Amino acid sequence: MKKIMFTILAMASLVFAGGYVTYSVDGKEYEGYYNSPSKNAPLVYIVHDWDGVTDYEVKRVEMLNNLGYAAFAVDLYGKGVRPTQLEDKKALTKSLYTDREKMRKLLDAGFEEAKKQGANTDNSLGMGYCFGGTAILEMARSGAKLKAFVPFHGGLTTPNGQDYSKTKGKVVVFHGSADKAVSLQEFATLAQELEETGLNHEMLTYSGAPHAFTVFGSNRYHKEADEKSWKRFTEVLEETLK
Repeated sequence: MKKIMFTILAMASLVFAGGYVTYSVDGKEYEGYYNSPSKNAPLVYIVHDWDGVTDYEVKRVEMLNNLGYAAFAVDLYGKGVRPTQLEDKKALTKSLYTDREKMRKLLDAGFEEAKKQGANTDNSLGMGYCFGGTAILEMARSGAKLKAFVPFHGGLTTPNGQDYSKTKGKVVVFHGSADKAVSLQEFATLAQELEETGLNHEMLTYSGAPHAFTVFGSNRYHKEADEKSWKRFTEVLEETLK
């Protein structure tokens, strides 16, 4: 009986195994975070804010695990690169904004690493916060095979020479009406662009919510907008990932 119980517990530990994952891209180490509540669970692919993979992304992974989803937080900066100073954050994001090919390569590499970890990448959705929201839309335009792309308070402007003609999944945008970093005009322009492309999309704004309204504990946190957007996001998960 003890042997049977040990086997069951060992199998359970494999299913629930997870944590920080080191992988290599072009000879440089990166460190993402992965966890899954069960074998073959649908995957949520997360792109971090401009400070890298931190406790915030880990918390979101845990929240998704509790809902029955696997989650992988990709690292676009490099192992150990977790900027705390404003100028460093600006420099790191700028280096990828000006090299979209590299951004796409890192996004694709992280997605492949999630697959190596056992994630169900055939039944997956992508999301991102702030800088990560911008990046997840870059992934959408690249033609990545995810079922939906969901930016939270991300940059919404489409770079020159790009469009959504290759996008495979729907786009769901969560935006704060009081966002001074990304204007409502940019929000409206994206909605028009997606409509003209014929792409399935949903655009939601929240009154009084500033940029970075989902970041727990910050002076920008907007409880109502965070909770309402998360509620709608969980519905999108249920609708999209079977």
